Amino acid sequence: MPFVAPGPSGVAVRTRLKQLTPADETVLRLVGAHLGSLASRDLKTRCRNGLVHDGEAWAARKRELTPFSSARWAGAITKASHDQWALARRCQLAHIQGLEAGIRTIKHRLSQPVGQKGSKGEPGGYRSKREWHAKSRRLHVLEDRLERERADREAGIVHVVRGGKHLARTRHHLDAAQLTEDQSVAPAVGGRALVLPGRRRVGEAVRQ
Repeated sequence: MPFVAPGPSGVAVRTRLKQLTPADETVLRLVGAHLGSLASRDLKTRCRNGLVHDGEAWAARKRELTPFSSARWAGAITKASHDQWALARRCQLAHIQGLEAGIRTIKHRLSQPVGQKGSKGEPGGYRSKREWHAKSRRLHVLEDRLERERADREAGIVHVVRGGKHLARTRHHLDAAQLTEDQSVAPAVGGRALVLPGRRRVGEAVRQ
């Protein structure tokens, strides 16, 4: 029998803050810096726990943050850290799968005679002996990289930066971004914050 289900009770509102006084901006920057430091600390803890993480460990992280913020903020921060760790794990798996696909393709093309054309959707051999030797060397590089990535995944290790790779690169190239170090770490009032530094592997295209 059909029935009517109630809609979601939560509401998320995102907007930019406008017409702020200098005092408002100061407060927002201080609050942002404080919460950002708590988020960085919690993300480090979540990544260090790796695969050994359960509800009790999650609750312990939240209890550790609550005295420095509030129960609501602590819950939001720990949830965001866990989501970021889970995203890094999915990206890590996608990167491994990309490496495996690239290795299979390179092995297949190396097994074909030089200059042989592909057929029926299968790639042929490489165009020259020079390219064949270059790809054979690259094959060893990719196999070594795949071994490291698999070892990291089995150990539950991820490489992640809060804010993403683009912001990390900005932090390490301040001259090109025309920013000072203070500007790069301060929350951007009316926009997104630059949360830095670190690194995050989110997958890499494999040249074949």
